[in-house]
Amino acid sequence: MSEAQTYTYEDIAYRLVRSPRRKRLGLVLVPSGVEVRIPERCAARYGHQFLRDNAHWVRSQLSRARERAAQVPVYEYAFGERFPWLGRALPLERAGASSASGIGADAIALYTRQRQPDKRQVQAALQRLYQREALALLTEKSARLAELLGLAFSSVRVRRTKSKWGHCTSRGELQYNWLVCQAPEPVVDYLVAHEVSHLRHHNHSRAFWSLVESVCPSYKVLRRWLRDNGHRLTL
Repeated sequence: MSEAQTYTYEDIAYRLVRSPRRKRLGLVLVPSGVEVRIPERCAARYGHQFLRDNAHWVRSQLSRARERAAQVPVYEYAFGERFPWLGRALPLERAGASSASGIGADAIALYTRQRQPDKRQVQAALQRLYQREALALLTEKSARLAELLGLAFSSVRVRRTKSKWGHCTSRGELQYNWLVCQAPEPVVDYLVAHEVSHLRHHNHSRAFWSLVESVCPSYKVLRRWLRDNGHRLTL
C-alpha cells in the first residue's frame, strides 16, 4: 500500500510504497516518477535514507528516461505523413472507395469511411491496418521457420504489450507485439526466431540460444537494436 504523501529530496520527487512480500528495499521508475519500495514493516526513515544514498543513480535513470521519451515519435496522423514499416518510412495515402487498405512497397494506403476523418479516426484505422498486416506477416514467418526446424505451433496472435515483444506459451501459442513490424525486417526475423525456438526450449538455456543462433547468426546485434530502439516503435 502506497504512502499518501509525495516526498522530495533536493530535485527528486518520490513516494514510499510498502509491500508485504518485499524483503529488501528497492527503487523503481514509474510513469508518475520514482517509487521507493520497502517491506511492509520497514520504518519509513530507512526508505528515505535509501533514496538519499542512491540519489546519483536515480538522477541518471531519470535523465535517461527523459532522453528516451524525447526520442518517441509524435505523429499528426495526416495523409502524406510517413510511418515506419519494416524499417522504411512510407507515406500514408488515402485509398479510394473501391480500394482496400494495405501496406505496399512504397506507400501505406488507408481507407476510411469518413470523408474528412479526424486525427483519432485515422490513428484507429491505421492501428487496425498494422495489426492485420503484422498478423499476416508474423504468421507467415513463424510458419516458415517452424517448418524448417520441424516444430509446430497452435496459433499466432498479435497484441500491444508494455514489456514484452513476444511470448510463447506452454500450449504452443506464439504472441507478438505488432509494433515490432515497424523495425527493420532482420529485427522482426530475430524476434520470430526467438519465439519459435521456445517451441523446443521453454527457457533461455545455452541450448535455446544455440538454436536461435543457428537460424539467426546475428541475433545478438538484432536483440540489442530492439532493446535500444524499441521505445521508438509506437503508433
